[in-house]
Amino acid sequence: MWYHNQTAPTDVSLQYHRIPEMNFLRNHWYDMGAPFIAIILAWLGAAHAALTNYEVLMWLSLAALLCHQLEEYRVVGTFPGMLNRVMFKSETPDRYPLNTNSALAVNVVVGWSAYFMAALLGEHAVWLGLATIMVSLGNIVAHTFVFNIKGKTFYNAGLATSWLLFAPCVFCFFRIVTGQGLASPTDYLIGIVLGVVFNVFGIFKLIRWMADKHSPYTFARRNLLPADRNAANKIEVDA
Repeated sequence: MWYHNQTAPTDVSLQYHRIPEMNFLRNHWYDMGAPFIAIILAWLGAAHAALTNYEVLMWLSLAALLCHQLEEYRVVGTFPGMLNRVMFKSETPDRYPLNTNSALAVNVVVGWSAYFMAALLGEHAVWLGLATIMVSLGNIVAHTFVFNIKGKTFYNAGLATSWLLFAPCVFCFFRIVTGQGLASPTDYLIGIVLGVVFNVFGIFKLIRWMADKHSPYTFARRNLLPADRNAANKIEVDA
């Protein structure tokens, strides 16, 4: 039964797994991001006159990331199961290679930190803003072409926000930066290289490094593709 853990975790990982606060964080980090969307938008509505266009855009980019994660993990929610089954041909799509622990690391430790610092630093770190925009652009390409072609689908969880939110942010970023001459050649160089690092090592490589076929950090059934949910139900009935 692929949806049950078949080997006992080590003592250390078991103790880590049993920490209630960490379990809550692994399973609800995307829900915790939702109130910040409202906070960011309300704050921008009140303070936008004192901010530059670039600063407003970077905060909107952070809000776009939080909305994107909600689509992937909650509103539609099937991104984990799709990634594991379609991209990695996993036989245990509820935990391998992406699990709730690695999803937390990728999306919060890397994602939230980078986008927040890009918004907080504003024009003082255009290179970091460019790096996060490269991540947004990577999501647009992956959700539009890679995931749909691999899965033979027209939609996957994350596609809507990629085009409705990430795409306008990417367009406005380059329009503002080039129009106002905010970026130096060094900013472009560092930003593009760091963007590639984020996309490769901060996402896909990190998922690989934290992969465990017997991980106790499993996704809920709602995070799986319908076919895998049905398979799990059938196995339970037969058992």
